[in-house]
Parts: sequence; structure tokens; C-alpha cells
Amino acid sequence: MESAEGRTTVPATPPGAAAAPPARIAGLDGIRGLAALFVVLHHCWLLSFPGFPSAAAPAWSGWLAYGHLAVVVFIVLSGFSLAVSPARAGWRLDGLRRFARRRAWRILPPYWAALAFSLVVAWTLVPQPGQGPPTAKSVVVYGLLVQDLFGAPSPNGAFWSIAVEAQLYLAFPLMLLVRRRAGAAVLLGAVTCLVAAIGLAAPHVPAVDLFMRLTPQFAVLFAIGAVAAGAAKPAERVERVEPAGAVGDVPAPWTRALPWAAPAAAVPVLLLIALAGAAWTVEHYFWVDLAVGPAVGLLLAAVARGRPAPLVRLLDTRPLRRLGSFSYSLYLIHAPIVVALAELLLAPRLPSGVPLFLAMSAVAAPLSVLAAWLFASVFELPFQRHRSVRGMRAAVAAATRRRTRSGR
Repeated sequence: MESAEGRTTVPATPPGAAAAPPARIAGLDGIRGLAALFVVLHHCWLLSFPGFPSAAAPAWSGWLAYGHLAVVVFIVLSGFSLAVSPARAGWRLDGLRRFARRRAWRILPPYWAALAFSLVVAWTLVPQPGQGPPTAKSVVVYGLLVQDLFGAPSPNGAFWSIAVEAQLYLAFPLMLLVRRRAGAAVLLGAVTCLVAAIGLAAPHVPAVDLFMRLTPQFAVLFAIGAVAAGAAKPAERVERVEPAGAVGDVPAPWTRALPWAAPAAAVPVLLLIALAGAAWTVEHYFWVDLAVGPAVGLLLAAVARGRPAPLVRLLDTRPLRRLGSFSYSLYLIHAPIVVALAELLLAPRLPSGVPLFLAMSAVAAPLSVLAAWLFASVFELPFQRHRSVRGMRAAVAAATRRRTRSGR
């Protein structure tokens, strides 16, 4: 609508309105793709330089020791992506049942297919490092996504975070409720205080230490991502003076500082990691994760606003966007591929260290990407395009009719 004096006002989504499917935010797929590729290279590095976290690796490769931080990015990004639509609808979900069904439809088919693939590789070729062959308990525990609660030989070293994320989905509606009724500061403050209390008490109270199996700091990261999604939400009332009939908006003044806020938050943490080293960082990942989370959230908020433009354009290039489209599949299936290639093909022929790492990077990483693309074309992308069994059946029927007509 248009107000007097040529000011354009953009009303917010009415409270209680159904959340519309979010428009694609340029740059997010690129972040997903780079994070997944970083995890692949991290596992190539681990298999090439034994002794983690005190591996005798050259300094130029030391940054690859921190693959865990890519998972931090994934968790913040997950909270962000899930909250974009609710943020545009007054921080309301479009129904709990619908939310649960969509999450299950999106996450479980690729996960269960990757679980089957991982089990076959572990049983027929080689199990994961430090793990025995998966057992019947492994099938049940990993199939039900409770591997962070119950121990069992792991068929896939990357699966630990999938259980944590699935459990965060259960808390997401409550987070939205607190965000809507009490605000972002209360949500972040409450979750952070609870998690920090667990972290402080865990070394001294065995009962509290049990909660560390759930990686509780990820709840804070998830909440940071959800709050940061407000940057992608149309302003409640955005105005700017412009010729009558024009429609536009100017971001709130604070958004102009976002491109600088993210590196300002990241630099102290990165300096600490560089000075303290991998052994200290790995031992203190609980607190390091909490320190890294705000920087990631600020980065996502800046990218959602299209800033800095050169970075967003880079992240939104076709190769990175394409990689991000199947990054979930890449994360799910790369570990068995990397381990099998290392143990059966490359390690018997090459000395550990730089020669093995270069070969792993040249062979295992590209093959993992190719395999993930093929895997996603069957087990992930169809479930993204079609939101239900009915929709998938309709698409198959339509494709069949097209083939029948073309064959006439």
C-alpha cells in the first residue's frame, strides 16, 4: 500500500497467517556446499595424518583439523533455514503436524538410504576407523536416530550429528514460542544460561555429565540461527522517500553493520584456536562452539541481506549452488567412501602424510562428490521437489504420459 508524500509502506505478514514457502536466499546453498566439502577434506586429512588431534601434519594443512566447526555452521544454518518462513509469519509454524511431516519427509529417506549404504560398506569392505563391524544394535540405534543416547558400533562416522539435529527439531516449536512471546534476547539468554550451566557442572556432577552426550551447545547454535533468520524477515513497517508509485525498502540501520560484525566476532575466536592449537581446541569444543556460533549467525544474517555483495555473488555461483543442493547427501555418504578408498586402495600404496593426503584429495574427495550427486538424484532431490507420496506419484505418472506421447 502507499501512504502520503510518496512513502512506500510494506506491511508485515499478518500474525497467525500461514508461513509461505521461503524464497531462495542467495548464498546459503554455497555455504552448505563449502561446509560439506570441508568435512570431506577433514576426513581425508584425518586418515592421512594419524594421531589426531596431535597429528604431525604440516602447518599449511592445520586448518583441516577443525572439521567439527563445519558441523557448527550446519547447525546454525539449520536453525536459520527452518525459521525463515515462521519469521515472515509472526514467528508461527504452519502447524506442528505439518512441520513434523515435512522434516521427516526431507531428512529420513536420504538418511535411511545412506544408513543402508554405510552398513553394506562396513560389512563387506571395511568398517569405520576405531569401530568394529556394525551389529543388530547398530541398525536399531542408528535407524531410530538415537546414536547419541545409546552406544553401538558406528557404520558411518558422520552420523553422530544427524541425531542431534533431529532432536533439535523437537525443541524448535518451543523456541519459536519463546521468540514470539518474549523476544530474541530472552530466547538466546535462556538457552545459553541452561547450556552453560550444564557445561560448568558436567565435570563435577556425573548425572549432569550424561547430558554432554547430547552435545547441548548445539541447542544454542540452533537458537542463534533461528534468531538470525529475523534478518530475512520483511520489516514490520519499512519506509523510504521515493517517487510516487515506486515500491522498495531500506534495511534497518543495524543491518549495514552486519558485513563487519561477522568477521569482528570470528577473529578473536580464530586467533584463540590458532594460538591454543588443535589439542586444546578439541578438548574445549563445548565452549569454542558457543564462541563460534554468533559469528556464523551474523554471517548468515548478512548474507540474507545480500551483503557483502561480492561474497554473496561468489557463494551463489552455479558450481557452489549446485554443490549445496546435494550437500546433505555428500555429508551422509562420504565417510564410508573415503575410508574404503584410503584403507583398501591408497594407504597400502602410499606413505602416510602429505603423499597420502594429496592422493586422497585428488581421488576420494571428487569421487565422494560424484557419488553424492548420483545418490541425491535418487534419494534426496525427488523428496525436495515433491512434498508427499501423492505428489511423487503424480510426477511419475506425468513423466510416464510424456514418454508415452513421445513414443507415438
